[in-house]
Amino acid sequence: MKKRIFSGAQPTGQLHIGNYLGALKNWVALQEEYEAFYCIVNLHAITLPQAPATLKKATLDLARIYLAAGIDPERSTIFIQSDVPEHAELTWVLSCISRMGELERMTQFKDKGKGNTERAGVGLFTYPVLMASDILLYQTDLVPVGQDQKQHLELTRDLAERFNRDFGETFKVPEPYIPKIGASIKSLQDPEKKMSKSDENLNGSIFLLDDPDTITKKIKRAVTDSGTTVEFDETRPAISNLLTIFQLTTDRSPEECVAHFEGKGYGHFKTELAEVVVEFLRPFQERVRQYDDESLRSILSSGAEKARSIASETLRAVYSKTGIA
Repeated sequence: MKKRIFSGAQPTGQLHIGNYLGALKNWVALQEEYEAFYCIVNLHAITLPQAPATLKKATLDLARIYLAAGIDPERSTIFIQSDVPEHAELTWVLSCISRMGELERMTQFKDKGKGNTERAGVGLFTYPVLMASDILLYQTDLVPVGQDQKQHLELTRDLAERFNRDFGETFKVPEPYIPKIGASIKSLQDPEKKMSKSDENLNGSIFLLDDPDTITKKIKRAVTDSGTTVEFDETRPAISNLLTIFQLTTDRSPEECVAHFEGKGYGHFKTELAEVVVEFLRPFQERVRQYDDESLRSILSSGAEKARSIASETLRAVYSKTGIA
């Protein structure tokens, strides 16, 4: 039996190249080795206000991106979170064994609450419990996560161990999968911050559907560090970040990248990086346009059916052990 992985993304904002290199690219590779479940987490999306029509469209658009990136519905299960009601049901059970102090320590709640957490929605406070439910429903072995989600996975592990201790062995305790390279692509305008689809400065992110001119302009406007050499250097985060993007979009080793730009300045480097990124995204963007809504709904419906067959079994065990059924 293959081990199982689970991951998902919210259908909000535009996915950027950091999402692709740090997550989607790994998802595609991992589906070769593991039984993969990739979810569009639209219930997580409504922890902040969303326009209903926009959310509905964005959900299908994200499915297109999953498929265009190379996630194969014949090898991976792709589905929409809200199509599997067991996610919400297990969330309630896990909420009852979660501690207020655990959720108050979640840094993303503080960040998204923007310093006024007393007025934040309860869903924003409790969504790490929904995330735990997403993972535990599928008896997940491995969870591909970025550094910013590692804290939530630690909560998931704590809840699984607590439930198993109090009610008997029920959940697998999942392990994180954090890629050594590309897990945190930084903003082109502020290399101290992670590239973000919610960044108000649009020049900080290369979005997956940006046209070639936009990509070129963003890379040429990217901040750089003092110095002239193009090399990986912890004291020069801006140039190291750009060089990481080059490395991951060309599949070269760090040494090959540095050797390639030896004796060449920032101007030459940025020009070539822009060309590489444009060509890297071109076939992906062409594939995005290949999927119509009808074919997407068919794939997502089949995925939800398979997901429910597993999620319902887990939930029945949870209800039985807690005395609910």
